[in-house]
Amino acid sequence: MKAIRALALAAAAALALSGCAGGTAAAPAAECGTADAFCIGLVTDSGKVDDKSFNQSAWEGVQAAVKAIPGSQSKYVETTDTKDYAANIKQFTDKKYNVVVTVGFLMTEATQAAAKANPNVKFIGIDQFQDTAKVGEIANLAGLTFPEDQAGYAAGVLAAKLSKTKVLGQVLGMQIAPVEKFAKGFEAGAKSVASDIKVITVYHPAGDNAFTDPAWGAAEAQKQLDQKADVIFGAGGKTGNGALGQVAKASGAGESIFCIGVDTDQWNTVPEAQKCLVTSAMKLISEGTADQIKAIKGATFKGGNVTGKAGLAEYHAFDSKVPADVKDAVSKVVADLKSGALQTGVKLG
Repeated sequence: MKAIRALALAAAAALALSGCAGGTAAAPAAECGTADAFCIGLVTDSGKVDDKSFNQSAWEGVQAAVKAIPGSQSKYVETTDTKDYAANIKQFTDKKYNVVVTVGFLMTEATQAAAKANPNVKFIGIDQFQDTAKVGEIANLAGLTFPEDQAGYAAGVLAAKLSKTKVLGQVLGMQIAPVEKFAKGFEAGAKSVASDIKVITVYHPAGDNAFTDPAWGAAEAQKQLDQKADVIFGAGGKTGNGALGQVAKASGAGESIFCIGVDTDQWNTVPEAQKCLVTSAMKLISEGTADQIKAIKGATFKGGNVTGKAGLAEYHAFDSKVPADVKDAVSKVVADLKSGALQTGVKLG
């Protein structure tokens, strides 16, 4: 039975790799590992590549790089169990891919191990800070991280200025560093506007479904609405999307009750939330991923820690509903955070 199960798992892995092609050149692609090939593989964090948030943003970055690099090709593997991180990465290193992109803080250890074992492959670890004091220098790995606390802070300022009840909510994925930076930044930004404002914060329990549990997200958002929260920040992949969708169903959504998305401009990816979605706290994952892949192809890549960009999305249909003085104040906060004139004060640990 163990042998049969092993064969089944191997077949499933091969199917996942072969069935997830995207962004390939029109001409027949060169075989990965040959001189003419430039192959990019992406391993998602738990969840689908079309999660309308974190994984999707990374994959869109890969596709943007493929369009910019003639003859390049890309595939992805979706992780369904965190125990499979190393095996999923190995699918690409075994096929001698030039670049492997791994998505998420939880994949840090597996990515670092793979990079050390495959020095001829370039790795991009999204949300993966390299603690060189512990792991040493890994020249073929770039840890692409973002100032989530800055995007969260600006979103918190906006939320506090829009709130009438002085109660805000946050429905979050697992309590890991990037999510916590969003959350603490949001609360710091809100309290910079009104020190007595209440911020209700809930993290999803640890587990493989922490970022893929929209039902839990919706239920937690409703609890916060019941506690008079009138702006809710949903930050946690499909879990956060569930919260956004629930807020959109609330009485007063878009008039007296608002929601804020995360990672990408979720106006474009979560249309069911448009009724309440005033903005999104973005980290520009697509841009950062594409830039690193182009650097690899252009031989300007440097391993180590790389900081991407963050900010707020457009107001879209809410542009006329957000008072001009509020927009001006938020714009100044964003500019001051970018220049360093303003600090979020967020520290983890």
